[in-house]
Amino acid sequence: MRTPARSRPSQARAGWRVGAVAAAALWAGLAAGPAHALFADDEARRAILDLRARLDAQRQAVEAQRQALETAEQRLQELLAGGEAARRGVLDVANQLEALRRELAELRGQQERLARDVAEVQRQQRDALAAFDERLRALEPLKVTLDGAEFSARPEEKAAFEAAMAALRASDFTRAAQLYGELLARHPGSGYTPAALYWQGNAHYAARNYRAAIDSYQRLLDQHPRHVRAPEAMLAIASCQVELKDVKAARATWQALVQRYPDSEAAAAARERLARLR
Repeated sequence: MRTPARSRPSQARAGWRVGAVAAAALWAGLAAGPAHALFADDEARRAILDLRARLDAQRQAVEAQRQALETAEQRLQELLAGGEAARRGVLDVANQLEALRRELAELRGQQERLARDVAEVQRQQRDALAAFDERLRALEPLKVTLDGAEFSARPEEKAAFEAAMAALRASDFTRAAQLYGELLARHPGSGYTPAALYWQGNAHYAARNYRAAIDSYQRLLDQHPRHVRAPEAMLAIASCQVELKDVKAARATWQALVQRYPDSEAAAAARERLARLR
């Protein structure tokens, strides 16, 4: 009768040692793989499902070991209640009980480790998905409203324009003009183009680079004649011409400004300056 009692725990030990090795191999494979492979959505789901299946199976093994332990303890009590002949099997059964207790403790430890492994894989999957979502958001076009116009712009366009504006506000006019130029070269169809041309002209003007300023303002007028900054750009061209001592050209620019944008504030300023020339 003792032989079956020993064979059952031995089989359970052999089976669950294989399960423990398989669980350890699975976790080692997960930990050793590249981050981008580990957190691929399908692979992460399969890993979690596999770990959960192993966890459920191990719970069943723990329950089987617990039942075997109860059976062995009951058998021990029966032997202790029996005669002298029956007591000769007590030592053997007691050894089996001790082995079962050790195996049950080991299985419970493995169960706790597997539960932690499942939680860790789930946490890493959430972190990877959150990082992926953040990268996607960084690539999504943004809605921008500037100078009364609304347009879509990529994050790098917005960052480039803001960097140029920051340089202009810091009175680093040469650097600002350069940054506006880089924005215009890298994003020729950007919604920031009219504003970049206008502020680039202002940066050149502040740096006393009047011919370059005229070029920026004129590009704005040629490409976006109906832009809200166009009248101001035309007035600024005349100011550059005055600085270059070309009053005749300035007069012609003021006259053209009054004709092209008669209701603008820039046109009102142009009329005043024309009146002072008379």
